[in-house]
Amino acid sequence: MLVTLIGLAAAFCSTVAFLPQVIQTWRTRATKDLSLPMFLIFTTGIALWLVYGLFVRDVPLIAANGTTLLLSGTILYFKLRHG
Repeated sequence: MLVTLIGLAAAFCSTVAFLPQVIQTWRTRATKDLSLPMFLIFTTGIALWLVYGLFVRDVPLIAANGTTLLLSGTILYFKLRHG
């Protein structure tokens, strides 16, 4: 139980860290300084972590990577649209 709680706390922190960037990008539509290759690679990695979490049925991995995929995917969308 303690290990799961630590995993959920870590997942929360690393996922919420993306929220300010998503909000800033959403408001300004400015993505000039964001690296497209980095966000493509990162978003792919997050999607793979989500698939892995689903295979091993790990709630912290699924929760963190599902949410982070949504957030990084939003940034990637704005980068591709307004890049």
